[in-house]
Amino acid sequence: MEEIIRHLTPLLKEITGYIYPNEIELHWGILVVIYPYITGLVAGAFILASIVKIFNVKEVQPTYRISLLTALAFLIVAPLPLLAHLGHPEKSYEIFLTPNTSSAMAMFGFVYAWYLMAVLLLEIWFDYRKDIILWAKKETGFRKWLHKILSLFSVDVSERAIKFDKKAVKIITVIGIPSAFLLHGYVGFIFGSVKANPWWSSVLMPIVFLFSAIVSGIALILIIYMIVTPLRAKQIDMVCLNKLASYLFYVMIVDFSLEALDFMHRIYESEESIKILSQLVSGKLFVSLIVIQLLIGMLIPLGAIATVKIFDLPDELKKQIYFLSALLVQVGIFTTRWNVVIGGQLFSKSFSGLTAYKMTFFGMEGLLTSIGLLLLPFIILFVLFKILPPWDEARTAVK
Repeated sequence: MEEIIRHLTPLLKEITGYIYPNEIELHWGILVVIYPYITGLVAGAFILASIVKIFNVKEVQPTYRISLLTALAFLIVAPLPLLAHLGHPEKSYEIFLTPNTSSAMAMFGFVYAWYLMAVLLLEIWFDYRKDIILWAKKETGFRKWLHKILSLFSVDVSERAIKFDKKAVKIITVIGIPSAFLLHGYVGFIFGSVKANPWWSSVLMPIVFLFSAIVSGIALILIIYMIVTPLRAKQIDMVCLNKLASYLFYVMIVDFSLEALDFMHRIYESEESIKILSQLVSGKLFVSLIVIQLLIGMLIPLGAIATVKIFDLPDELKKQIYFLSALLVQVGIFTTRWNVVIGGQLFSKSFSGLTAYKMTFFGMEGLLTSIGLLLLPFIILFVLFKILPPWDEARTAVK
C-alpha cells in the first residue's frame, strides 16, 4: 500500500477538479502512442510507393523500393508496442484462433495479417524476383543460399515471366492502396468508435488518422532518401526531392484542413463536454497541441515548403529546408498521436476534473522501451537494404 501511495503522490498534485479513483492513473501509456504512429508510417510509405507504380511518376521512382522496404520494416514492428502493453503478450496468437468480430482490437489482427502477407510481402517478392535470381547466380556462400531461399528457388527470368511479375505488382498495388487505407483508417476507427469519450468520438477520426499517416510516411521517406543517398556517395536527385516535397506540402494542407474541420465541428456542436475539453486544450495539452503539433509540426513546415515553392532558392538551401521540415513533421505527427491517446484519458468521465500522465524511464511501459521500439524498424531496414538493395545500380548490375 505504501508503494502505491508513493507512486500516486506526484500525480495527485497535478489533479484538478473531481475525478474518480480509478481515473488517477492512465491505462494507456506511451506504448499505445507508438502503435498508431508506426502503423501510420507504414501506410504512408506504401501509399507513396503505390503512387509511383500506378501513376508511373518517374520523378520519385528512386524512392519506390525504399518506400516498400521501409513499409515492411515498420510493419514488422507495428504490433510490438501493443504486445508489450499486454499483460501476457505470449497469448496474443489466440486472437487468430478464436476470432471475435465484436472486438475492434481482435479484428485488427486480421487486417494486419492480410496487409503483411497478402499485400506487402507479395509486392516486394514479385518486384525483386528477377533481381534475386540473378544475384544468386553471381554470389557464393551464405548470400547465394539466402537469395535462393528468398526467390523460393525460382529460376525463370524469361520475358514472359518478367512480364507476369510486372502485371502482378500492379494488381497487388491496386489492392494494396485500399488495404493501406484500411490499415491505418482502422486504427482511427478504434479510437473514433469509443462513443463514451468525446475527445475520440468523431466521424472524422479515421480520415484524420489516414491523412496524417500519409503525411508522416512521405516525410519519413524524404528523410531516409536524403540521409542514405549521400552515405552511398551519390548525388541527391533534386527533381525527385522537389516532387516528394510537393506531395508532402499538398497532403499537409489536406490534413490541416481536416483537423480544422474536426475542431470547428466540435465547437459548433458544443456538447456538455466542451467545457472540460476547452480546459484540456488551454491547460494540460496547450504545449503539445497548440505549440508542438499545430505550430512546430504543421504551420512552420507548411510555411517553409511554401517559401521554397514561391522563391527560387539554391539547391543546398532547399535540401536543408526540406530535411528540417520533414523532421518537424515527424515531431508534429508523433505529438498528434500523443494528444489523441494520452489527451483522451486526461479528463474525468464526469467532465469535472483533469488528471496527469507520469511516464517512467525503465520498465515495459517506460521511455527506454519506447525508444528501443522506435529504433528497431531502422535496424530492420538497414538489414533489408543489405539483403535487398533498393538502388538502381544494384538492379542494373545484374542485367
